[in-house]
Amino acid sequence: MANAIRALAMDAVQKANSGHPGMPMGMAEIAVALFSAHLRHNPANPRWPNRDRFVLSNGHGSMLQYALLHLSGYDLPMAQLQRFRQLHSKTPGHPEFGITPGVETTTGPLGQGFANAVGMALAEKLLAAEFNRPDFPVIDHRTYVFVGDGCLMEGISHEAASLAGTWQLSKLIAVYDDNGISIDGEVKHWFTDDTAARFRAYRWNVIGPIDGHDVVAVHHALRQAKQSADKPTLIIAKTVIGKGAPTRAGTEKAHGEPLGEAEVAATRQAIGWPYPPFEIPAHVYAAWDARVRGAAAEADWRGLFARYAERYPREAAELQRRLRGDLPADFAAAVEAALQEAARKRESVATRKASQLALEVLAERVPEMIGGSADLTGSNLTKWSTAQPLRTDGFFQPGRHINYGVREFGAFAIANGLALHGGFVPFVGTFLVFSDYGRNAVRMAALMRQRVVFVLTHDSIGLGEDGPTHQAVEHAASLRLIPNLDLWRPCDTVETLVAWAAALARRDGPTCLLLSRQPVPYVAAAERRMEDIARGAYVFAEAPGQLQAVIIATGSEVPLAVQAQRLLAEQGISVRVVSMPSTTAFDRQEVSYKRRVLPDGVPRVAVEAGVTDFWWKYVRAEGAVVGVDRFGESAPAADVFRHFGLTAENLAAAVRDVLQRKGGYDDD
Repeated sequence: MANAIRALAMDAVQKANSGHPGMPMGMAEIAVALFSAHLRHNPANPRWPNRDRFVLSNGHGSMLQYALLHLSGYDLPMAQLQRFRQLHSKTPGHPEFGITPGVETTTGPLGQGFANAVGMALAEKLLAAEFNRPDFPVIDHRTYVFVGDGCLMEGISHEAASLAGTWQLSKLIAVYDDNGISIDGEVKHWFTDDTAARFRAYRWNVIGPIDGHDVVAVHHALRQAKQSADKPTLIIAKTVIGKGAPTRAGTEKAHGEPLGEAEVAATRQAIGWPYPPFEIPAHVYAAWDARVRGAAAEADWRGLFARYAERYPREAAELQRRLRGDLPADFAAAVEAALQEAARKRESVATRKASQLALEVLAERVPEMIGGSADLTGSNLTKWSTAQPLRTDGFFQPGRHINYGVREFGAFAIANGLALHGGFVPFVGTFLVFSDYGRNAVRMAALMRQRVVFVLTHDSIGLGEDGPTHQAVEHAASLRLIPNLDLWRPCDTVETLVAWAAALARRDGPTCLLLSRQPVPYVAAAERRMEDIARGAYVFAEAPGQLQAVIIATGSEVPLAVQAQRLLAEQGISVRVVSMPSTTAFDRQEVSYKRRVLPDGVPRVAVEAGVTDFWWKYVRAEGAVVGVDRFGESAPAADVFRHFGLTAENLAAAVRDVLQRKGGYDDD
């Protein structure tokens, strides 16, 4: 069974002339032990809710997972393994969620799969606490994750492992492929951590080192790990990278490149594998086949769930709704009522406070919302009044508010794991400038199209005295460049509520909410419809006469644009103010709507307290952009805005200059 993995891995990498054969060859026996005796899964239905989760955090060894899926009976035919790393195959270079049946998360950026697994294990524990009843453990499964030296060197592993131990995630089992080799060679020259001591300090159960090539030893270690009642487990398995390859085993040459035709042939002889490339004998397929066992496991669970639904129909229906990803039936009505209330109150508050006001309404209606902050709860305002915090003071106390500590990257990737598991809509808060710490996890959420909300406050130079280290300048523009990511920078309580509603309703990707620290004056608009705001841009204040120019503004700069509109009106210049809280949502609209909001031939000026380059796609060469193209300054917010020319007077002057260049305004 192990040699079948070795053969498929080296043959697929050789045929593609690209890939990483060493890890699959080295972890083959570990995979045999897990998949043949411990992992509860059904190849015929990779998505049944109570399956065990398997995550390959060291995703460069993707052929290990593809071989396992193929051999155990998933819909991954041999033809796909033969097309490893080829265009539109189901066997991409690194495992991708949504591409290959049985792949639970996209891995490759090392350490993130480990953090995703922590999120999955947390989701299981929280759902079990909420929905299980005596004699009805309808949520009861484990999360297994394979990790390598690279995963444990990445800082995110420290963040996620610390939280997993604190949260007592006893159903999380990690197997460490301790082969001592990375791309640059023997890791003893740059990775001398006492990994066992480190994980014990995180409050993990540690087993090993064991011989990772002894299937029985791995089996016993996994069985022991499953007995843990209050700690996650790390199994340290000593292995030889590229095991079986006569001249490359145990060296970096087995890590990230094909073995070569001669070495492949020699390996076949060395391991006693007489079959040609991509041929698996029937008796090996039979030994691997998990379809009968998996179907029986799912059938047992479905019988249990049917009895549960009969006894607890309300809980069963709610659990099924949440696992489907459907929002509650009264969600739209709740949002509409909240919008009417916000429009009536006309509160002038920071949009971070507007976000908290939205949470007060939405979190009560959407019980699957769960989230918190990277040690900035009082600044991000990510806790609503009735939220119970997750605590582990002596025993696990489930809650919907999570204190992640100062761990932005870990928090973001754990939230991805919560979303991937199902049953939750996670959100995480930090300052916008610190999104840089977790940016790759934001990118991974977008790549996997997961419904995760990143609450990023203190969104500009408007945070004031903390200065340029904390003042976001380039961040909004750079985040807008990530495909599949929606970004909202609302201007008041109404837009913030719409942004939250859009983020929760969106099922095909993550959302960033960029929110101000400083209060933003509520500016009454003549008429604002939720459906227009949800399009990403709309006419906030119409021109008081024949339209001559358009000002495009976001967030805290919308009131600034309205002030400039009034100044220009006093000079006989008629300007429309367009609020564009979400450029990403606006870009998806039909051309006719875009032209109604931004008419062709009408000069445009954009204003945002950030870098200007992004906005030229909207204002075009004949327009202008008012923004900040350097790092900020430490001073009160009002002083910083004046220092950088973010004033109504300067914005009005930019409009006049554009009109003068166009020949539509005479300065005399």
